[in-house]
Amino acid sequence: MNSDDMDDPDLRAAIAASLRGSSSHEEIGVNGHQHEVVDLTADSDDDVMPIFPKSKSAIGSETDGDETDSDTEGHDDEDEDLKRAIELSMQGARHGELDTSGINRSSTEENNKSKPSNPPSPNRYETPTSNHALLELTGFLGLNRKQMELERLARLKKRKPEDLALNDQRDAKHSRTGASPKPQVKQELDTTGSMVENTPDLASSHATPTGNVQQTQTPSPTPSVQFPEGAVKKTWAFGCRRQGDDIKLEEVLQKSDLHLAVLSSFMWEMDWLFSKLDTRNTRFILVMQAKDESTKRQYESDTAAMSNLRLCFPPMDGQINCMHSKLMLLFHSGYLRIVVPTANLTPYDWGELGGLMENSVFVIDLPKRADKASEFSKTGFYDELAYFLKASTLHENIISKLADYDFSKTAHIAFVHSIGGSHAGDSWRRTGYCGLGRSVDSLGLRISKPINIDFVTSSVGSLTDEFLRSIYLASQGDDGTTEFILRTAKSFPAGSLNNSTQLIDKATAEEWKDRFRVYFPSETTVKDTKGGPPCAGTICFQSKWYAGPKFPRQVLRDCESQRPGLLMHNKILYVRPDEPVTLPNNTMCRAWAYVGSANLSESAWGRVVQDRATKAPKLNCRNWECGVLVPVISKEDSLLEQKETSNGESGNMLDVFKGTVPVPMRLPAPRYGANRKPWYFSEMEM
Repeated sequence: MNSDDMDDPDLRAAIAASLRGSSSHEEIGVNGHQHEVVDLTADSDDDVMPIFPKSKSAIGSETDGDETDSDTEGHDDEDEDLKRAIELSMQGARHGELDTSGINRSSTEENNKSKPSNPPSPNRYETPTSNHALLELTGFLGLNRKQMELERLARLKKRKPEDLALNDQRDAKHSRTGASPKPQVKQELDTTGSMVENTPDLASSHATPTGNVQQTQTPSPTPSVQFPEGAVKKTWAFGCRRQGDDIKLEEVLQKSDLHLAVLSSFMWEMDWLFSKLDTRNTRFILVMQAKDESTKRQYESDTAAMSNLRLCFPPMDGQINCMHSKLMLLFHSGYLRIVVPTANLTPYDWGELGGLMENSVFVIDLPKRADKASEFSKTGFYDELAYFLKASTLHENIISKLADYDFSKTAHIAFVHSIGGSHAGDSWRRTGYCGLGRSVDSLGLRISKPINIDFVTSSVGSLTDEFLRSIYLASQGDDGTTEFILRTAKSFPAGSLNNSTQLIDKATAEEWKDRFRVYFPSETTVKDTKGGPPCAGTICFQSKWYAGPKFPRQVLRDCESQRPGLLMHNKILYVRPDEPVTLPNNTMCRAWAYVGSANLSESAWGRVVQDRATKAPKLNCRNWECGVLVPVISKEDSLLEQKETSNGESGNMLDVFKGTVPVPMRLPAPRYGANRKPWYFSEMEM
């Protein structure tokens, strides 16, 4: 299929029809939307585990036996639970319940009773860990390419000569959209039906007195350098009035002069995604999960006719369970836009389909270097981004293109990643929670004094005191060595791996228990949202973990959105020291935050163990993840009115992040107790 045909309206209609009808199990609601059951109960439950059978590749083969105190049995138990849930769900996959809102809602099984449940729609494409019969029948995106090509040729024969002339005129006009028009004030209907002004304020977007990333710039789909210092935004949500702190996918993509888009996601809805893009003039590289070689070959075969699209498959061998990272590299005429969202590439995650879900987005625009002959100045952000992309097996030509852009404005932020697999030598310090600590240290934020942590997550793993302590220490700037010593030393004080003269006391970081809060919605909160329980399939936790003897229940708080009725799919780590950290340039850092794809789980952040052969530390990560570390910087004279941070909870406890990183949840958040229990999707009746 010629790539130009993607702009053919008849072809788009055929694609949509093919996608809707590609599964005999599938029923579409009156608005054409469907919500499928997605179970997040494997190992760390990160985001969405497809309800397809897994491949037969060994899971956890590289971690078995590495460390005597590692809880491998717990992981195996979680994987077995997922398999049982998959089997029950697939046995009952016949039809979904259609509610009055027009959303096809799937139900789940409970108490070992199988209930009707829809498999994921092929247009809401979840990259499975094994090949699936549906792909063999309909191909990539659910398309029967041979049939559609025949239909396209038949339509061409029916067209009149004047129709083709009109198309030529349309194409000529289309090609001129690459020139960036001057920003204009335009009026558009907001989600409440009122007329509002959307004014790109380029002058204000370039001003930043403190060097912070900003969330106040007004986004626009018109191509331009709008976020030179970086910004963190909420995703737009239908039905919620815009207040300058949100962004739509169209405003992220700026499609009219987008030459190359490198897109990474865990879940995909392809027809919707390509409707937001200029498929005639843009080249695409999709970074996708494929556990085995047969799946890769299938995807490549199904996309062979798409001349402007290529696929990239990060390694998924051994213990790696999930390619969960979300990243966009958008190459425009004069700048590179780097986007790190918490959202998948689905309309649900980007506030469409009735505005039921919200996420967060980091975005920064880097202009092309004026003098390419001069030496390229690397930053820590650039180094870690390139390192992550190389590990992902992205083509070297794309990675080398990054050097065409000015990364100087990324010096105050850090790119944080989890690279799936086992990392030994010096590489274990560079990724996972060790990489988080290394990034904190590289920004000059390392601190030994107590900090406060507030972690907003869409899925919760089987938490332990040891794991939360590792995240606490990493947020202080530790590279994983202190936590490893605390967990493995036979006597205390014990010598540090980095400095043998430095002694680590057994009570190090014990204060985390009173300073760590985790925000996850309760059953009541989910039921009170606009979509209700059937739309909360990507918000996952298990009662057996919460009830387990090692689970630190005291850290959990309810999580209710400040935008009424929305479910939250955010993954944000807020860190506040008791006192500001003084930086070398005489500015002060009052707080810092991580925004990215990693939920609060060991699979997302990794675990340092002792290698059986070398006796040296190594890091095991089961997921691919990525995010950005954003500091809150203030001039010294602006701190006169600042008081020391308290570990108490209040409605304004995170106000320090205002203007830098949005705080999506209501504060103070209620604790869990006898009358408030967490949301367990797999155990709820719809």
